[in-house]
Amino acid sequence: MLIPLADYAKGVEVVNALVATSPEVRGSEVLADAGALARLLPPSLGFRTPDAGDVEKVRFLRREVRAVLEAETEERAVEGAALLAGHAGLAPVLRRDPSGRWQWYVPTVRDASLVGELAAVAGVALLGLVRALGHERFRACEAPGCAGVFADASRAGRRRFCMPERCGNRLNVANHRARRQAVTR
Repeated sequence: MLIPLADYAKGVEVVNALVATSPEVRGSEVLADAGALARLLPPSLGFRTPDAGDVEKVRFLRREVRAVLEAETEERAVEGAALLAGHAGLAPVLRRDPSGRWQWYVPTVRDASLVGELAAVAGVALLGLVRALGHERFRACEAPGCAGVFADASRAGRRRFCMPERCGNRLNVANHRARRQAVTR
């Protein structure tokens, strides 16, 4: 697998999706089987098809990734992300991308495990995010009662929720109901 260094945003999406599958965030385990894990992994990154043995390993990896997102200092976040990248990542190489432009890639070791490749993708993405946008982009979800964390790779850097479609929507609905109730009193 070749992980493009410049396209860290795709990897950050994978990181956020992975961390959001935890029971701490969702209330129950989302990664229940290999099928759930397969749905989590984007086909565009070229992951192999997961099997039942990969599920528990990815759950453990999810805790490691969350620890990087919760790191209090930039140095600790970089150390943790570098360890993740080192699971299966090798030294960067310069190659032409499909459009013919030169691009830096991090290759993974030959016959790397699924969890090793996923760790490398997560590590490279988080290192890219810290380099490009800073450690302050690692945040806790602002939704009341949510224990989620996420990495904000948005251009504006204003993301507030680990899962905008879930946490953000709940907060908007609660605010809407509160306004309607205030008007009817």
